[in-house]
Amino acid sequence: MNVFRILGDISHLLAIIILLVKIHKSKSCAGISGKSQILFALVFTTRYLDLFTIFISVYNTVMKVIFLICAYVTVYMIYGKFRKTFDSENDSFRLEFLLVPVTGLSFLENHSFTPLEILWTFSIYLESVAILPQLFMISKTGEAETITTHYLFFLGLYRALYIANWVWRYYTENFYDQIAVVSGVVQTIFYCDFFYLYVTKGMLKGKKKS
Repeated sequence: MNVFRILGDISHLLAIIILLVKIHKSKSCAGISGKSQILFALVFTTRYLDLFTIFISVYNTVMKVIFLICAYVTVYMIYGKFRKTFDSENDSFRLEFLLVPVTGLSFLENHSFTPLEILWTFSIYLESVAILPQLFMISKTGEAETITTHYLFFLGLYRALYIANWVWRYYTENFYDQIAVVSGVVQTIFYCDFFYLYVTKGMLKGKKKS
């Protein structure tokens, strides 16, 4: 395991922790897309089914369990504990627009036509577009709390680091996974405009940004 993979995992985990801390401290999930969080929970669930069949390492197992727990805790906070603060009116992205094509593509383009492999492929494709309801919500409301932008920044950083990880593995191990790489690049592209605003519009300061 190389440094890009580790830093990517840390960035991903930090993004989730930032979001959970924000919800817990403010006792509000305003500005957060519950639909994106449902998609991420579905991503982790379908990807980590191999927890019951394959042991890779203690690190791998612990990280998978942490991501699964955090994903479902986030969904619970949004739709359960703090549901009164959830902005369902602006979280209006239609999930079928993502789930239907992703499901179809996972059956058409995969490494092998087995249940676990199809579900893994589904998770890869879905992760590449899971952030769209959140970005759609921000574009619809016209603003975002700084803490939410930090969350998005670290998610984008996680994807960028994973691209570096794939480049490293290609040159050191001659390993190349076309499905993961193409999906990762697509996902990173969605963050490009946000990254530009994050840097140029001073999203490191202030409470809300338009």
